[in-house]
Amino acid sequence: MSTSPVGAHSGRARAYRFAVAARVLLASAGGYGIAASASALLAVVLPGTRAEAVSAALIASFAIMAAVVIWVFAARTVGRAALVLGIVAALLTVTLWLAGAFQTGSFT
Repeated sequence: MSTSPVGAHSGRARAYRFAVAARVLLASAGGYGIAASASALLAVVLPGTRAEAVSAALIASFAIMAAVVIWVFAARTVGRAALVLGIVAALLTVTLWLAGAFQTGSFT
């Protein structure tokens, strides 16, 4: 005979489903944001012609997205994953700004 009420099991299942849904959303949106920012940074800083740098950055973005998705699901908590992705996104944005990517005419 079970000592736990039916509502407690339902609450745990609901919390687990919410955590998985949050990780899926974080992995897809955060992974896309990190991959796009890293790709833009690589396109700006890689040597060679512009076409070669953009192509290499685009290819690298697929690996970056996959790594972010794997890491989000491997993180201990959803909050920790969100915090780390936020810090990485902020660092990439600052680095892009320092590299001059936000100046008018920098991609011409």
